[in-house]
Amino acid sequence: MLEKFVNMFIVLFVVVDPIGVTPMFGALTRGGGLAHRRRMAFKGTALAALILLIFAFIGDWLLKALGISIPAFKIAGGILLFLIAIDMVFARQSGGRSATSREEEEARFKEDISVFPLAFPLIAGPGALATILLMVSEARGHPVYFVGMIVVLLLVLGITLLCLLLAGRLMKLLGETGANVVGRLLGVILAALAVQFVIDGVRAGFFS
Repeated sequence: MLEKFVNMFIVLFVVVDPIGVTPMFGALTRGGGLAHRRRMAFKGTALAALILLIFAFIGDWLLKALGISIPAFKIAGGILLFLIAIDMVFARQSGGRSATSREEEEARFKEDISVFPLAFPLIAGPGALATILLMVSEARGHPVYFVGMIVVLLLVLGITLLCLLLAGRLMKLLGETGANVVGRLLGVILAALAVQFVIDGVRAGFFS
C-alpha cells in the first residue's frame, strides 16, 4: 500500500511540476511587490486545489456517465502522460502541462494571474486533471486508496505553494539550466510510469 501512495506522489509531483511552474510564476509576477506575489501564490494554489478536488470527487461519476471503462481511460491517460513526459525530457513547453506562449503573453497584461494561467493551466492543467481521473478510476471500491490520494494531492499542492513563495530563491539556486535538468530527470520517471499505465490498461481490457 505504501508503494501505491509513493507512486501517486511521484506521478502527481511530476505532472504538476512545482519546480517547472516556479520560473513561469516569477516571470508573470515580475514587477509586482512581495505582497502581490504571495497573494497570487496562495490564491492560485487554492483555486487549483479546488479544481482538482472537484475532479477527484466527481471523477468516478464522470467516467460512468460517459461510458468510459477503466482500462480505456488507463490507456488514454497513459498516452497523455507519456506525451507530457516527452515534453519534459526535451524541455519543451506545451498546453499539456503549462501555458502556451500566446497564453503567457496574454497573462502578462493581467494584474491578477491567479486564475489564469496560474491555477489553470500551470498547476491544474490537462495533465493533472487526467492524472486525477486516472487515480480515481484505480481507487474505485477502495476508500483507503481514495483518501490516500487526496492526502497526496494536498501534499503536492503544499509543496507547489512553498515553491511559489520561494520562487526568487529557487531560481537563484537552480537557474534555468538546473530547472531543466530536474525536469528531464522527472520526465524519464514519468515516461516509465505512463508506459506502465498503458500496459495495465491493455492487460485489463484485452487479457482479463
